[in-house]
Amino acid sequence: MTLARTLVTGGRVLTMDPALGELPSADILVEDGRITAVRPGIDASGVDERIDAHGCLVLPGFVDTHRHMWQAALRGSGADQTLDQYFATVLHTLAPRLIADDLHLGNLLSALGALDAGVTTVQDISNVDKPTEEHTDALLDALTDSGLRTVFAYGHGTAPDARRVRTRRLDAEDGLVTMALNAEAGSDETIRRGGALARELELPTALHIRGGSTVSRLRRLGVLRPGTVFIHGTGMDAGELRLIHDSGGALSVAPAIEMTMGHGLPPFAEAVSAGLRPSLSVDVEVAAPGDMFTQMRAAFQIGRFAALQGLAGPDAPLLTVREVLEFATLGGAEALGMADRIGSLTPGKQADLIVLRTDRPGVAPVYDAPAAVVSSMDRADVDTVMVAGRIAKRQGKLQYAGLPRLLTRAADLRDRLAH
Repeated sequence: MTLARTLVTGGRVLTMDPALGELPSADILVEDGRITAVRPGIDASGVDERIDAHGCLVLPGFVDTHRHMWQAALRGSGADQTLDQYFATVLHTLAPRLIADDLHLGNLLSALGALDAGVTTVQDISNVDKPTEEHTDALLDALTDSGLRTVFAYGHGTAPDARRVRTRRLDAEDGLVTMALNAEAGSDETIRRGGALARELELPTALHIRGGSTVSRLRRLGVLRPGTVFIHGTGMDAGELRLIHDSGGALSVAPAIEMTMGHGLPPFAEAVSAGLRPSLSVDVEVAAPGDMFTQMRAAFQIGRFAALQGLAGPDAPLLTVREVLEFATLGGAEALGMADRIGSLTPGKQADLIVLRTDRPGVAPVYDAPAAVVSSMDRADVDTVMVAGRIAKRQGKLQYAGLPRLLTRAADLRDRLAH
C-alpha cells in the first residue's frame, strides 16, 4: 500500500527538470504517490517513512519504450541469433508452444527484472498470439500484479478482444497500467483497419519501421496520428524522420539489439537532426539484458562512433552522457505521452524515482553524476525503486514475496521447452 508521506533525504538529485537542474544535496517529499517538494532541508516531522539517500544519486525511474515482455520466459535463448533467426525460432517455433500460464510468467518476470534494474515504466509491445481471452488476461494480470507502470500495447489478437480490454480492464487513462495498440504495417486495408480501431478506442499506436517510406505511407492512408511510437527507425531517410517529428510522433531506439541482430545503425544523430529526442528500449530479452544501463552505454558508444567515423553525416553532433540520460528518462516519458506525469522529479508529478548507490569500488569516486550513471553503473547499484510512491525495491532487495516460486516456474518452463 502506498504510504501517505515519504521523505527521501540528502541525495544528489538529478531532477531531469530543466528548471530545477541538478541539486548537490536535497530532499524529496512524496505525498499520496506524488512529489510535492524537492529542496534541501524539508521538515521530516509527520512523515510515514524516511529514506536516507546521503552519498547516493536520486533520479527519475528509467522509461523503456519498447519491450516484448513475454519473451523474458525465453531469456537469453537467442543471444547468437540474427533477426531472421529470431523470427524463425522465437516467434514461429517457440511462441506457439507457450500456454497462458507461460505468458503470465514471461510478463511478470520481465516486469520484476525491470523494477530490479530501476526501470519504472515499460511499453509492452505484446506481439504474441492471443488465441483466447485467457491468454490476454494472463499477460495483463502479470502486469497489474507486478507494480510496474506499463503501457500494454495490444497486438496479435482480435478487434473484439482489444475492445474488451479497453472497456473492461484498461479504461482509465491515469492508471498504473494503460493501453496502446501495436498496429504493424501490412496491406493498405490492414493499416486502415488498425488506424480505425485506434481512433475508435482512443488509443496511441506503436509499430516497427526499418528503411523504406512507411511513415509517408501512413500519411497517405490517413492513419498517421500524433503520439505514435515508431520503433527502430534504422535506415530511414531524413524526410521520413522529419515526418515523424512533424506528425507528433516519437522514436524508440534499441541500440544493443539493432547492432547484434543486424537491424542497421541506430539513427541517433539523424533523429536529432530531424528534431527528435530519441527514447531507448530493451526490445527482446532473448538476446539483450533487461536494464537501461546497457542501452545507455550502447547508445553513447554507437552514437559517438557513428559521428566520429562520419557514418552519420559530416555535421553529426557528438552525443553527451547528459543527452543519453535524458533519452532514458524524460525522453521516454515524452515518447509515451506521459511527460506530464513522469520522467523528471518535478513537484506535482508521480513519484517514480530511483536511488543509486555510489559507494561501490566500480563507481566511486563520482565527479560527474550523469557520467557515473551512463558509464559506470549497473543494476547492482540500484538501492531503492519507487513507483507512484510505492517502494518496489528497498536497500537493494526487490519487494516481491512470490519471487522464489516465480523462478521455479521459469526453470520448469525451460526444462519443458528443452524436451
